[in-house]
Amino acid sequence: MMQDVLNALEKTRMASRTLGTLTPDKTAAVLQALAGNIEAASAQIIAANSEDLAAMPKDDPRYDRLLLDAPRIKAIADDVRKVAALPAPIGVVLEQKTLPNGLHLEKRSVPLGVVGVIYESRPNVTVDVFALCFRAGNAAALKGGKEADHSNRAFTAIIHQTLDAAGLPRDIAYLLPPLREATTALLNAVGLVDICIPRGSQALIDHVRTHARIPVIETGAGIVHTYVHATADTAKAAKIIHNAKTRRVSVCNALDTLLIDRARLSDLPALCAPLAAHEVEIFADAAALAALSGHYPAALLKPAAPEDFGREFLSYKMSVKTVDGIDEALAHIAAHSSRHSEAIVAEDAAAIDVFLNTVDAAAVYANASTAFTDGGQFGMGAEIGISTQKLHARGPMGLAALTSYKWVVRGDGQTRT
Repeated sequence: MMQDVLNALEKTRMASRTLGTLTPDKTAAVLQALAGNIEAASAQIIAANSEDLAAMPKDDPRYDRLLLDAPRIKAIADDVRKVAALPAPIGVVLEQKTLPNGLHLEKRSVPLGVVGVIYESRPNVTVDVFALCFRAGNAAALKGGKEADHSNRAFTAIIHQTLDAAGLPRDIAYLLPPLREATTALLNAVGLVDICIPRGSQALIDHVRTHARIPVIETGAGIVHTYVHATADTAKAAKIIHNAKTRRVSVCNALDTLLIDRARLSDLPALCAPLAAHEVEIFADAAALAALSGHYPAALLKPAAPEDFGREFLSYKMSVKTVDGIDEALAHIAAHSSRHSEAIVAEDAAAIDVFLNTVDAAAVYANASTAFTDGGQFGMGAEIGISTQKLHARGPMGLAALTSYKWVVRGDGQTRT
C-alpha cells in the first residue's frame, strides 16, 4: 500500500509540472467545463452518495456534512464557476525594485506544487480542493474518509473525464485510497507533496500534526463563542445567535458557547427563544439556568458541566456561560477558543474595539453571525479550509493561499565582491 501510494504521488508530482504551461484562460475553461459536467451527472452523484449515507446513522453529526442533493450539487458547481471567474494568482508581480548595482528584482507568485488535503465526511471538498488547486497551478492529492468514498470517487471520475477532454493528465488530481495506510504514506511523502492540509476533527488534525514529515497548514476545529455585551440590542443579538447556531450545525463556524453579560440575564429567555423551534439543547451555568427556567422547554435545558465549555458540539446543542463584563468574556474565550471565529454583540463602540483588537482568532466579528466565516462569503470562491494558525495563511484559504513566491533577478554581468 505505502509504495503504491508513493508511486502514484510521483506521477502527480510529474503532472504538476504541466500546469505551468497552462494559461489562465485554459484553466478557467476547464473549470467551467467541470461545473457543467458535475450538474449533468447530478443523478449519478446522488446515487453514489446514497451508498455512503446508507452506512451512516442519521443522528451522526457528520450525516449533514455527507449529504448531497440536487441543490447542494448545483452549489458545488456554482462554486467551481466562481473559482474559474477569479483572477489567476500565478505570475503576479508582488514587489519589484532595481538595486544601486543595476540588478532588477521581481518577487513573483508561483504555485506551491502538489497540495495534499486530508478530509473526512464532506465530499464537496473533493471538488473545492481540485478547483482551487488547479486555478492556482497546483496538483491535488486528495485523501477523503471512508465514510464518503463512493461520493468522492464519483466526483473524481468527473474531474478525470474533464481533464481527459482537455488533453490534460489525470494525475493532476489523485484520490488516495480511503485507508489509514494511505494517510501514513501521504504524511511521509517528502519530496513528492509540498504541503498537507488536514480538514476535519481535532483528532485528525492532531494526528497529522504529530506524524507529518511534510509541511502542514492546520485548519482547526471551530469552538466558537458569541458574547452578548451589556449594551447589546436584544433583537439583534437574538437574530445573530439563532443564525450562528442553527443555520447549519455541522460546520466549524457554528456557535458553540453563548457568553451572556450578567447585566443582561433577564434578556436571556428572549435571546434563546428562537432556538426552541429547532430543539436546541442548552447546557447552562447556574445563573443562566435560573434565568431560563420556566421560559425555555425543560426537556432541552440542562446544567452545564465543565467540559461543555471548550466543546465543539456540531449538533443542536449549545452551552451558556454568565460573565461579569468584557474582561471575563475575553478571559473565557482565551482559555477555551480554538482561534477560529469569535463574535461580540454590543452597541458600545469602545467595547467593540477592545474585543476586536484583543481576541486572538482567525475571524472576529462585531454585530454579525460567525456563519460568515467561509471562503465563498469572503469573496474567495470556494475555500480549501479555514486556517487557525498564523504562518503562511490564516482564516478562509482561497487562491492566494495556494501560492508561494520566488525572486526573479535580471542583470547585465554584475558580480559580487
